[in-house]
Amino acid sequence: MTGDARMTRVIVVDDQAVVREGLVLLLGLLPDIEVVGSAGDGEAALRLVEERRPDVVLMDLRMPRMDGVEATGRIRARFPDTQVVVLTTYSDDESVFAALRAGARGFLTKDADADDIARAVATVKRGDAQLDPTVQRRLLDTMSAPTRQTPATTGTIPPPPGIVRDGLPDGLTPREGEVLALIADGLSNTEIAGRLYISEATVKTHINNLFAKAGLRDRAQAVSYAFRHGVARPQ
Repeated sequence: MTGDARMTRVIVVDDQAVVREGLVLLLGLLPDIEVVGSAGDGEAALRLVEERRPDVVLMDLRMPRMDGVEATGRIRARFPDTQVVVLTTYSDDESVFAALRAGARGFLTKDADADDIARAVATVKRGDAQLDPTVQRRLLDTMSAPTRQTPATTGTIPPPPGIVRDGLPDGLTPREGEVLALIADGLSNTEIAGRLYISEATVKTHINNLFAKAGLRDRAQAVSYAFRHGVARPQ
């Protein structure tokens, strides 16, 4: 029943219409779930969340205009009462860590069945986390991996490509930190877009924003800044 406080209000976000419509139909058959909208990219999802204020967003990762990681970060920053469950084909380390760092509370692959999705939606609504078992094992393996030691330094294993630690300088967002780290690695805008699964236009926007925040004029300054502040990954 629409408006019932016991119902979990859900928005589905996926750039593939067939997948998106299939998820809407599937969720519509589940008890205690009300689908209040769907979107085909992160920008549309952000507008829809502002309008509908759902309890949970089922979020794809690789989409045009604004990807799922960036959309997740913006949703969690602006609407902290809305939880995000990532539902994606990709379960590589880079996708997992980027999504969790952005604030996702759940991570499922698209072979999840209706029960898996219903359980994840209910779990994150309560404020708990729900991860695909494979993803959870990978996360635990990474967290429990031994540290590497050298005669000069002692530290943890560098994060996976595209992942930047917390404590970024000058108010940089996690995604801006990722872009900065990849600039320091010598990647072009096209290569950064491919690595992070975002458009070149989005890369340029992130670069303009981080340059403005850090007072940088060019990529050479950006590389120096990245190493000076520990954003660049050890080689």
